[in-house]
Amino acid sequence: MVKLNICIDIDGTITDPYYFLEKANLYFKTTITKEQVVDYRTSKVFNVTETDYIKFYEENKILLHSNQELRSDALEIISILYEYHNIHFVTARDKSLELLTHSYIYRNNLPCDSIHVIGTPHKGEVANNLKCDIFIEDSYDNALELSNLGFKVLLIDTNYNRHPLNNNITRVFDWYDIYYEVNKYAITKEAI
Repeated sequence: MVKLNICIDIDGTITDPYYFLEKANLYFKTTITKEQVVDYRTSKVFNVTETDYIKFYEENKILLHSNQELRSDALEIISILYEYHNIHFVTARDKSLELLTHSYIYRNNLPCDSIHVIGTPHKGEVANNLKCDIFIEDSYDNALELSNLGFKVLLIDTNYNRHPLNNNITRVFDWYDIYYEVNKYAITKEAI
């Protein structure tokens, strides 16, 4: 089997995509449910200004990102993939969260070859430098941008990313789907 370079986003991809919901509901005195989170821009979901959402996030980002629950089967599948492929975590998180992010990855026993906290949603340059074969993402905009740059993207399904896909993006519904798609891609690449 061909050894792939797999880039994996963190928030909403390996973690529960609605990790912010409980704290944001308390902060904004709302009762938004997962089903209502149909936009990646959380300020729109909570019907608050971007400035108000940024204030909430800045006050709570350490707590939010320290205690996120992993998605079901993420650890198991990433551990299996790591035996055969290179795993690189690439997150748009602010650089101020770099130490916390490394700590979170190691505390949750997530195996990887590298961790990149880049402080921007534009992940193409890092993916290119890592010679990324497959990028696993939850953000629709990021998936489109990466796919338009020529990267194969697996978009893990959430309420906020259900929009039309192009040929370079495959929607997956859980980490077992991801495992299947990665293996299929590796076998196809080996045949070339």
